[in-house]
Order: sequence, then C-alpha cells, then structure tokens
Amino acid sequence: MTATGITTPRPAPTSGIAVPSARRFLLWTGIVVLLIWVLLPIYFVALGAFGGRLGVFRWPKSIWPTDVSVAPMMQFLGIEGVFSALINSLIAAGLTVLFSVLLGAPAGYALARYAFRGQTAFRLMVLLTRAFPLAILALPLTVSFIRFGLYDTPFGVSLIHTVLALPFAVLVTQSLFMGIPREYEEAAWVFGCTRLQAFMKVVLPLALPGLAATAIFAFVISWNEVFAASILTVRERTLTAYLLKVLSESPLHYRFAGGFILIIPSVLFIFAVRRYLFAVWGIASK
Repeated sequence: MTATGITTPRPAPTSGIAVPSARRFLLWTGIVVLLIWVLLPIYFVALGAFGGRLGVFRWPKSIWPTDVSVAPMMQFLGIEGVFSALINSLIAAGLTVLFSVLLGAPAGYALARYAFRGQTAFRLMVLLTRAFPLAILALPLTVSFIRFGLYDTPFGVSLIHTVLALPFAVLVTQSLFMGIPREYEEAAWVFGCTRLQAFMKVVLPLALPGLAATAIFAFVISWNEVFAASILTVRERTLTAYLLKVLSESPLHYRFAGGFILIIPSVLFIFAVRRYLFAVWGIASK
C-alpha cells in the first residue's frame, strides 16, 4: 500500500486594501482636513491684511497671490496707539501665564498629594470663581482698582485674567500630579533629597508638558479677553480693547490686519512650547 499525502488547499488571495494601509490613508486624510480647517481661515485673513483694499474685495481669491505687500500692515502698525496696545497685551498675557502657573501648580499639587478637611469645598470654590459674570462685577472691580492704584495698568488687567484662568490651571495640574506616582518622590527622599528638591528634580520635569498646556490656555485667555480689558483701561488699553474701540469704523483691510496681529502671537507661543505638548501626546520632538 502506498501512503497518499493529504494536501491542504491554499487560501485564496484576498483582494482589497490592507488594513494598515487603510488606517494610514484615514490618518493622513484626517490630518489634511484638519490642516485645511485651521490654516485656511488664517490664510484668508493674511490675504486681507497684506493685500490691502484690493486684496480684500478681489474675487475669486488666487491661491498664489502676486500683489501682496507689507505696506498695508505697516500702515496699520503706524496708527497711533497700536504698538503700545500690543506691548500692553504681551505684558498682561505674560503676567497671566506667570501667575496662573505659580498659583495653580501648588494648589493642584496640594489637592493631588494631601487629604485635608474641606478639600472638596476648596475645589468647588475654585470652580465658583467662574460662576460670576464680569458684567456684574465690573463696577466693584473698577472702584477697587482705582482705590488700590491698579486701574488702567496691564498689571491690573493681568490679575483679572489670572482669576479667569486659575480654575483651569488648578484642575489640570491636579490631574497631572495625580498621574505622577508618589513612589518617585519617596525614592528621592531615600537618596537624601528634601521635599522641595524631590519636587524640583523629579516631579517638575515630568509635569512640564501639563504646565505647558496650562500656560497656553492662560495666554490665550488673556490675549483674547476684551470685556475686562475695556472696562479697566482707558489710556493703557490692550490690543483687543483698542481694536474694538478703533476698528469699528475703520476700512475692512485694517480689520483684517488687526485680526492677523491677534492670531500670530498665540501661534508663536504655542510653537515655542510645542515640544512639551508633544510629550503629553507621546510624540518625540527634537
């Protein structure tokens, strides 16, 4: 008798797109759509800002404009008060970032590491600071700021903006420190570090991505806020308050120039801290 081998049928070749290729295609499609969604409005604002009156009203818009010039933007920056308002906005936003991180990070660390009486009430009170609209507090704030010499100063504006950004800073840093194991600090204590040294050398480097996100949020809040800045300033206005006052009856291309100037500092600030944000998302950045 001869033994006959049993042959298994070969699987039929599958047709269609492989799963990794399909996922890669969907990923890049989503990235392209997101870039178009974000960059296209900025591009049209830039066309209006650098194209002058003709660039604003020309239709259809050309993809590669040839008649753009920095002259309209320089004319806008040459308007009296624009440059000083820009400096005031940068000062107020910078102080808001500094105060939000210096006050929010210790509060978030305390909520994450220590259990104390009234912890839930404290967290609720932090959130309640956003429950009162500024329109109701405008008159008392104005009187108090005049009494303490803070009225019509970028420092006074930054204090109000810090109040607006502080709840976010506290809650974000609390969740951030809760995600850092306490054992890291205890190991540093074993090797002779004090509590402050353990925080500075171990916890703080791990917390930098979340602190960068907090700083971005505080900067954007201060940079775009207009109501408090309009109420609490007269001569030393921030850029948003100044543009709201001056550009309401200005030519359209000046309004585009003002909008473009409002966009650029936020984009540059985010670009400066991008590597910390990439660390949050687990993306390597060189």
